Amino acid sequence: MVETVLITGATGFIGACLARKISKTHNVHIILRKDSDTWRIKDIINDLSLHYADLTDGPAVKKIVEAVKPNTIYHLAAYGTYSSQQDCSQIIQSNIIGTLNLLKASEHIGFSIFINTGTSSEYGTKNQPMKETDITEPNTCYGVSKVSQTLLCQHWAREKKLPIITLRIFSAYGPYEGPARLIPQLISSCLESKDLTLADPKTTRDFIFIDDIIDVYLALAKKPELSREIFNIGSGQQTTLKDTVSTVINLTKAKVKQNWQAIPGRSFDTNTWVADISKIKKIMKDYPKYDLETGLKKTIEWLNNNQKNLKEKYVIR
Repeated sequence: MVETVLITGATGFIGACLARKISKTHNVHIILRKDSDTWRIKDIINDLSLHYADLTDGPAVKKIVEAVKPNTIYHLAAYGTYSSQQDCSQIIQSNIIGTLNLLKASEHIGFSIFINTGTSSEYGTKNQPMKETDITEPNTCYGVSKVSQTLLCQHWAREKKLPIITLRIFSAYGPYEGPARLIPQLISSCLESKDLTLADPKTTRDFIFIDDIIDVYLALAKKPELSREIFNIGSGQQTTLKDTVSTVINLTKAKVKQNWQAIPGRSFDTNTWVADISKIKKIMKDYPKYDLETGLKKTIEWLNNNQKNLKEKYVIR
């Protein structure tokens, strides 16, 4: 029997890659807004069942969920992941109220697993590897909303006795990431021999390749007994911006000038940002499969093959 899956946020980076991975093997339904940009799933859209609604519209979400009756729910829709998305009211509405509506709509359909998508931004600034048991001290409205979303999902799982898991994603990268993000910008500039405009070289991130992230979603979808648990999804290795840039330049063999400190730092930038991944490694022994260099090689290859198509739609700086 083919499993029925519902994905929110399927036009976003991670959601689209998840939809692509399972579109041929599962009965995949997605909820998207009428103004959603579908460039990431354009070539698989005929393999998906599309339902149009804003998650803040409770009755519309309820109608869709009750009609689909998914076995598995992957909740990836979010607002506030881009620096241009600063409207705190919209962040709260989308991430908290939207999640509440999805939880209420699905509580009586008998789903097998609900995987909620959190973020490393829930932790705030720490001076050591971030553990799932750490106190959350978010320093952005987005981080605050995602902490609330995680707590809401844990509460719903406890009170309704439902299998709900949360994944806290660190710095995802790979094919289909938005062109305005750091890794695609670095690679695109190097491929075109454009000089780099950069921030503080000591700024760090824990980069995790998209294929590793998708593997976790699929593996934990078979673990309903882990309800209420939170899992960090990072590489467990932090990398400075300086080392990231050096790796991209070496892999692309680019001859570009590095203009450091040319971009002002953001309030949440830090020299320590890394996941403690001991918890997920107990579940997935071979996680993660990709180190940064291997993941960047695959990303460079993909961008090299798709640069022209992306440039026709987006301005890549």
